[in-house]
Amino acid sequence: MSTVKKLSASSRLKQDYVRLKKDPVPYITAEPVPENILEWYFVINGPENSPYEGGYYFGSLCFAKEFPFKPPAIFMVTPNGRFKTNTRLCLSISDFHPDSWNPTWSVSSILTGLLSFMLESTPTMGSTETTYYEKKALAKSSLQFNTKNVIFCEMFPEICEEIKNKLTEGKKEEPALQETPQTNQTTVKEKEKESSSNNSFIFVLFLIFALIVNYVIKTI
Repeated sequence: MSTVKKLSASSRLKQDYVRLKKDPVPYITAEPVPENILEWYFVINGPENSPYEGGYYFGSLCFAKEFPFKPPAIFMVTPNGRFKTNTRLCLSISDFHPDSWNPTWSVSSILTGLLSFMLESTPTMGSTETTYYEKKALAKSSLQFNTKNVIFCEMFPEICEEIKNKLTEGKKEEPALQETPQTNQTTVKEKEKESSSNNSFIFVLFLIFALIVNYVIKTI
């Protein structure tokens, strides 16, 4: 009986994978482990106009042999400011709530629901509270964090390369950004010197004019 259920889960997940490739979920890329289709990894690309913009968030889905009749366990690996890392998330689409699970839900449905929860602020078991600026800081640090994860780089080599290119570009921009304040500072100093010279010149003219006026007054 267990073999039948395993084949059923495998067959269903293969179908979901084909559909996912044909109709990708916005902002999310997902891949099953080649040796075990019950284990999936995903990457959420932080949506625009959100505190996660620019970030890459790595996580996993662990499906039961009874899928689609049982929901998967969901984990986040990358620090994100919304969910705790390496902790089973308590969501209506996860194994924390088998009573609310719908067998018609696919991998795409699960990933869409996860992103929706991520963009909300509703507290749940496995969630965490952080400020907007903390989330923005984590979005920036997520690039370096993910490139150090071996599984991330193996499962998503193209995204890993994309991140490395962004990090390289960021390092090239840093010296230019550092030079800009110095340039501005030099310009300000030059202007101050010029202004000081002009003021001195005006003061000398005023002094000469005052002496002339004083001389004329005395001679009258």
